[in-house]
Amino acid sequence: MISVVITRDSTGLIRSIEISGHSGYAEAGSDIVCSAVSVTACTAAGALEDLAGLKDCYTVGEGYMLIRLPEKMDEKQRSTASIIMETTAIRFKQVGLSYEEYISVEDEEVRTDD
Repeated sequence: MISVVITRDSTGLIRSIEISGHSGYAEAGSDIVCSAVSVTACTAAGALEDLAGLKDCYTVGEGYMLIRLPEKMDEKQRSTASIIMETTAIRFKQVGLSYEEYISVEDEEVRTDD
C-alpha cells in the first residue's frame, strides 16, 4: 500500500507531503495507481522549482518521496507553493477515494510547530 502523509503547520499551510510504499495494484510498469501517485508527486516537485522558485525541496528514494517546503519563503513563493501543495493534496485524495485498497492518505490538519 502507498502511504501519503500531508503535514500542515499551525496556519494550515501544507509544509510537507511524504509518499512511501508500493500499491501492489499491478506489476511494475503496469501499475496505474503507482503511476498516478508518481506523476502527481513529480509534477508537484517540478512546479515548486519552476513556478515557485524553490530549489532542493524534495528527496527521492526507492518507493519514497518527501516534498518539504523551506522555512523561509517570500510572500509570492509562499502563495504559489500553497496552491501547488493544496492541488497536490486534492489529487492524492482523489486517487485515494478511487483506489482506497491501494493508497492511504492522511491529512494532519494542524501540526504543532516547535
